[in-house]
Amino acid sequence: MNTLKVGDSAPLFTLPNQQGEQVSLADALKSGPVLVYFYPKALTPGCTDQACGLRDSKAALDAKGVTVFGISPDPVAKLKKFEEKHGLNFQLLSDEDHAVADAFGVWGEKKFMGKVYDGIHRLSFIIGTDGKVAEVLTKFKTKTHHETVLELL
Repeated sequence: MNTLKVGDSAPLFTLPNQQGEQVSLADALKSGPVLVYFYPKALTPGCTDQACGLRDSKAALDAKGVTVFGISPDPVAKLKKFEEKHGLNFQLLSDEDHAVADAFGVWGEKKFMGKVYDGIHRLSFIIGTDGKVAEVLTKFKTKTHHETVLELL
């Protein structure tokens, strides 16, 4: 895994959101910085805590001009269920072939209960309007992720 670092150019991408609409990083950067956060699986406890914290911080994020993209390998239909079940108010993007996760360096070997498999590592990136990585969040708790993001902004 070769994770992006502060100062690196963020890979530009276009992915389908929970409505099946194509969303691009380049378009989002025109209106301000973008939080790109990668999470392993929609509708699981940690991912739900993280998403709901961002949902509840929407006004503070909007005040700073930040667009939020949550990216997982889940299909669009599952992202739609995640949005509806928890009243999420930001873009959830489907990266089923994990090409964007690979480009950001967050797809790699994981271990859980003695099993080794490939998956998304829970990392977040704040991308500046210049398209460069301004912050990389590697160590945080899912329940307070939104607070960490707001402190860095």
